[in-house]
Amino acid sequence: LGGAVTAESTQGQGSTFTLYLPVTRGDWETKALTAAPAEATPATAAHPAAGTQAARPTQETPQKRRLLVVEERARGLLSLVAESAVADLAGSRDLPKGSAEIEVITAVGAREAAESLAAGPFHCVVLELDMPRDEALRFLDAMEGDAAVTTVPVLAHNSRRLDPAHEQKLQSRSGTRPLELISSLDELRERIALHLSAEQPGDVVPLVRAEEAREKPAQTVDGSLAGRTVLVVDDDARNLYAISGILELHGIHVLHAEDGRKGIEALREHPEIDLVLMDVMMPEMDGYAATSEIRQDPGYSALPIIAVTAKAMPGDREKSLASGASDYVTKPVDANDLIACIGRWLDS
Repeated sequence: LGGAVTAESTQGQGSTFTLYLPVTRGDWETKALTAAPAEATPATAAHPAAGTQAARPTQETPQKRRLLVVEERARGLLSLVAESAVADLAGSRDLPKGSAEIEVITAVGAREAAESLAAGPFHCVVLELDMPRDEALRFLDAMEGDAAVTTVPVLAHNSRRLDPAHEQKLQSRSGTRPLELISSLDELRERIALHLSAEQPGDVVPLVRAEEAREKPAQTVDGSLAGRTVLVVDDDARNLYAISGILELHGIHVLHAEDGRKGIEALREHPEIDLVLMDVMMPEMDGYAATSEIRQDPGYSALPIIAVTAKAMPGDREKSLASGASDYVTKPVDANDLIACIGRWLDS
């Protein structure tokens, strides 16, 4: 809402937390107020009721572009993907002339997302379909009740095959709004960048509508990896949560370590580990050094180690393999590609 939280703490004395809430919001000005003289005082914002367009900023008014990410965990995997897309746009010239900076806002669940939509305009929405209790469908229902957001595109990400009933419900919504079903995280990042660079929300032709998703081949969990143990070495808790969710869906037991040194310790404490997913950039000991040290122990010479890095920069693959890695994947991690890579090494 444009406010802020500050904290001041003195050891042994206590802490003071201060919440600032804005009494005015410049981006709530109506078209009439926008046309007023520069010296005019902006009107105080009133929170609009759901389904109304009162005090909504007009899309013609130059303003900050806002992206709403709706997922199960605060600042989860989809937020990471969105932030990556925004960072790429910030370094390019793809945004229309006069566009302000891009703000990524994460909402947890349908209710918080609906409140975010009511609080201001968004250029695009990224929606996690895998949320429990039909949260994604509840959020789409809330959007259907608000005529002001009918042109806002929704990029819906699902990491596994939808059940027929769920798919049918999505199909019924595709005719009333721009809706795309996307399973690849790399493709999601590209579509986010494309939508944010459009002049107006909804200007981009949807890549995949819900009714076309039925033609995709089913992505089933075959259970071939169930019971295997994988060590995930990564210092970012969001990455740990995201990768763990993918692996646990396939019945894999997941162990965590926050850096290379702790990863080596976990490996020695758990001889049942079948494979290691090793992040490259970490404090204390990075993935290259940790992989090299693991390979110095003859007992781990055949242990599959898959290097995971944020960008496929020239030389990264070669450097990872030279340090002793068995294979290489990039972040944001595509769920299907990751499972396929793990399967190749554990089935061999």
